[in-house]
Formats: sequence, C-alpha cells, structure tokens
Amino acid sequence: MRWDAMGWAAAALLLLAAETLIPGAFMLWMGIAAAAMFVGVLLLPDTSLLLQMFAFVVLSFVSIYLYRTWFRSVDHDSDHPLLNRRADQLVGRIIILDHAIVDGNARIKIDDTFWDITGPDLPIGTQIRIVALDGATLKVHPT
Repeated sequence: MRWDAMGWAAAALLLLAAETLIPGAFMLWMGIAAAAMFVGVLLLPDTSLLLQMFAFVVLSFVSIYLYRTWFRSVDHDSDHPLLNRRADQLVGRIIILDHAIVDGNARIKIDDTFWDITGPDLPIGTQIRIVALDGATLKVHPT
C-alpha cells in the first residue's frame, strides 16, 4: 500500500472523528473529500502530491457547497409550527373571564399560566375570544 493512500485514509478518519468531537458539518464533508482522495489515489496511483492536494481542496469546496445548497436549504415544515410560541397557540381560543376587565386591562389564568389581557370593560363570567397578541399581552373581544 502506498503511503500517500494511507495518508488520505488517515486524514479521512481524523476529519470524521473530529466532526464527532467538534460538530459543525464542515469537517464531515472534508473527511468525505479525503476518503474520495483515498479511492482516487488507489485508482490512479501515479498522481502527484500537488495534484492530490489541489483535488482535495476542490472536492472539499464542492462537497461543502453541495451540503449547503441541498441539505441546509431544505425548508423543514413542522407538524407543530406553534410549539414554542405559546401565545400564538391561544389566538382564537374562547374562554370565560374569571376576573373583570377594568379600564381595559385584566389578568387571567389560562391553563397553568397567568396572562395580561386588554379589551373592553367586561364583567366576570363573560365569554371572550382571544383575537390578537401585543407582545405578551392578549387582546380579547366578547363573543
């Protein structure tokens, strides 16, 4: 076995191992480029070291470019788009006031969280719909 082929195999293994220790996806693709160089040197054993280095750099850039354009640009649609946007989940929900809205403001408990609400003055027991958000304040209207 030639030493340059072994060098590319070692470089591929080291880059792939480094990716597991320092994740960032760049060393993974450079490791794949080094593995491709290993195969290339086995298939074309008379390739000069300068040409091998040039091919490795080109393969690294191409593999990283392909990763960035094909894998990272894919828009992953979530089946729960509002999962971490708790207040957005409440818009449209109908609740019954447990505190009167006085001077346009009140504080109510929805599920396990207290929320500030704004809306027209309404008595306790009125059924309201959450219609919008203003920061962390819910805007409500009677139903």
